Amino acid sequence: MKIVLLDGEKIKSAADMHRAFKKALRFPDWYGNNLDALSDMLTESTDEIGVILVNTDKLAESLGWRWEMLLRLLVELKRERPNFKVSFEPFREGPEE
Repeated sequence: MKIVLLDGEKIKSAADMHRAFKKALRFPDWYGNNLDALSDMLTESTDEIGVILVNTDKLAESLGWRWEMLLRLLVELKRERPNFKVSFEPFREGPEE
């Protein structure tokens, strides 16, 4: 399984998100770095893929309007493809002081 980790502590922009997908899933250089291109790449892939979203509150803030569109895409793919997994972790708490 190929794993994509999107951590709101590290993803600060849509460009960061696309870089994470491109690197983890080895997208070609001509990948379009937009949600339509991401949808095409994920839909056409036959690989088993897992997407883990961590610190989603910060991820949503960083992605703005793209966050809701990304969620719709991931949920739709999860419904349609048995080899596509999505895990949501709202936040990670740091150590107590």
